[in-house]
Amino acid sequence: MATTVVEHIRRMRGGAQSHLMRCADGFYYVVKFRNNPQHVRVLANELLATRLAAIIGLPVPVAALVEVTPELIGRTRALTIVLGNTEVSVEAGLHFGSRYAVSPNEGQVLDYLPPDQLGRVRNLQIFAGALAFDKWTGNADGRQVAFSRKLRERKYSATLIDQGYCFNAGEWTFSDFPLRGVYPRNEVYTTVTGWSSFEPWLTRIETLEDDLIWAAAGEVPPEWYSSSWSELETLIQTLIRRKVMVRDLILEFGRSHRRPFSSWTLDMPRGAEKGASGPMSLGCCCELQPLTQGGRC
Repeated sequence: MATTVVEHIRRMRGGAQSHLMRCADGFYYVVKFRNNPQHVRVLANELLATRLAAIIGLPVPVAALVEVTPELIGRTRALTIVLGNTEVSVEAGLHFGSRYAVSPNEGQVLDYLPPDQLGRVRNLQIFAGALAFDKWTGNADGRQVAFSRKLRERKYSATLIDQGYCFNAGEWTFSDFPLRGVYPRNEVYTTVTGWSSFEPWLTRIETLEDDLIWAAAGEVPPEWYSSSWSELETLIQTLIRRKVMVRDLILEFGRSHRRPFSSWTLDMPRGAEKGASGPMSLGCCCELQPLTQGGRC
C-alpha cells in the first residue's frame, strides 16, 4: 500500500535527482521519480533489490511506494528534475521511496566516513555481505552506504542504499567486471578472513528459494518496467541461475589489483585455509582461469 507525500524537504545529491520528502505515515523518504534522468527501471531495481537484500538479512532502508499528487506538485516549485538542458516537474503518481535512515530531527546521516572513522561503525562486517549481494545482482555502480547515528550515540550504523544500478540499471544485463559493485575503500573489508566472513549472507543467497525471488518481483508496479512482464521474467530467471556464481565473482574481486582482503591469503593451496566453508574450496580450478558464464567448476 502506498503512502502519500505531504511535504517536500530538499533535493538530494546523485544522478537520479531524488528528493527528500515527508509522507503521511510520519516518516521521511528519499524519493526517486519515474521520469528520473537515469531510467524508469531504476525504480523497479530499487524495490526488487531492496526486498531481496532484506530477505537475506542485510541492513537496508524500508522500501515503499510513494504517491506524489498533482496538488503537491502544483504548490511546490522545487519539485523538479533536470532532463538534458530542461527543468521539468516530476510526474504525478507512484514513485519509489527509501525511508531515511534517521529522521532529520533525531540524528545524523552521512554518505561517507574517512578511513580513520570506520572503527566507529558498529556493523562493519556487513560490507562482506553487501559484496556477495552486489556480485549476485550485478550492481554496475559502486556500493553506496549511509552511515547514521541518533543523537548522543557515538557509533554509526551502516545501511545499504541506492540499489538502482543493480541488474545494470535500465539494461537488465550482467557485466561481471571485478571492480563493479564494490565499496571504494579497502578498509571496509578488513574483517574478511575467509569464506566464513561472508556468512550468513552468502549461504542465504545460494539457498534462497526461487518462490521468494518471484514474490519480490511480483511487488514491482508494472509501470516501472513498461508492463513488460516477459523481460522481468527473463531477469528473474537469470538471477536464479546466478546464485551459484557468487563465490567465483568474489574471488575475482579478491585477486584484482585492488587486493581488497588484507587478512585473507587467496593464494593458499587447497585446504590450507582454516575454517573454509561452503560448496567451493579455494583449490578449485576457478582460481586459475577467468570466470565464464558457466558459473562454478
